[in-house]
Amino acid sequence: MHPSSFNRRRTLKTLFCSSAALALNVRQTRAADTEKGALHHLAIGDFGTTGVDQKAVSEAMQTFLQQKQIQAESLLLLGDNFYSEVKGGFSVDSERWITGFEDMYPTRSFPGPCPAVLGNHDYYDNIGGAEVQLEYAKKPGTRWTLPDRWYRYELGGAEPLVTVLAVDTNFPNVTGGYDGKKKRERPSLSAAQVVEQTAWLKAQLEGPRAPMTLMIGHHPFYSNGSHLDTQPVIDAWGELIQKHQVHAYLCGHDHDLQHLELEGLFTSFVISGGGGAKTRPLKSPERKMPFGRDVHGFTHIQILPQRLIFAHHGVDGSLLHRFTKHADGRVEIG
Repeated sequence: MHPSSFNRRRTLKTLFCSSAALALNVRQTRAADTEKGALHHLAIGDFGTTGVDQKAVSEAMQTFLQQKQIQAESLLLLGDNFYSEVKGGFSVDSERWITGFEDMYPTRSFPGPCPAVLGNHDYYDNIGGAEVQLEYAKKPGTRWTLPDRWYRYELGGAEPLVTVLAVDTNFPNVTGGYDGKKKRERPSLSAAQVVEQTAWLKAQLEGPRAPMTLMIGHHPFYSNGSHLDTQPVIDAWGELIQKHQVHAYLCGHDHDLQHLELEGLFTSFVISGGGGAKTRPLKSPERKMPFGRDVHGFTHIQILPQRLIFAHHGVDGSLLHRFTKHADGRVEIG
């Protein structure tokens, strides 16, 4: 069955209902905040404002790392990395790189790479903004990691534990269209690029991978937030990621923190869009799901053999929600 044919109100079931827990192979458990031997990664999306909320989330992540006495292997940047038009023009030499990235997420706390994906604001707030971000990744010494609009990398050492597939969800029918306010067309991927990327994604999923696969992008497949589902992305890739059992899809776009499990789908859907932009109330709070809250915060990801642990934390560092995704598809809440 194609994912888009699911009735959302029927299939987004609460995990506190025993029948739904059975159908989704989900159970509740209690676990320590950090696991021995885990590799630690943090993730944020929709952060690039340089405002007080972006700074507060950055400080919260730094405090979290200090208190837990752990080191972040990487900081995943889930798009909308730069909001608003940069005065004087956006280039690799813009001060905004210092204030909005290099100093905002200092090397002393985030010494590892910062893999990024492009969001809709990265395309159309500044003309050529996507190209500038791709070019900045070539700058010697930067942690900014964006080798292409879509790319792959592995986590876990010589014998990788996780294959990460970073994708660009800025399809013409998602990000493009006419901007009435700015009186111009909104930049996006071309139709040809969408076809090229889909062929690349299919080849990656059909080829050798680590025991677990994580996809990161900007727009959600499914969401109960202000933008709801991104139907063109579901239509293009929904069946593909289920067929090849992508374990989790991590994104932003909706300015909130969410975790969705859809009955009949292997993939867990995680939204981490509380990185600094103004939060928005969930549009469909009546739809049941494991977790959703319109707050600023970040996501902590722990990587262990045969399992991924995701935890949403508020701007005060508090644990809001946590779940474990096992290699066999099982989900444990808590």
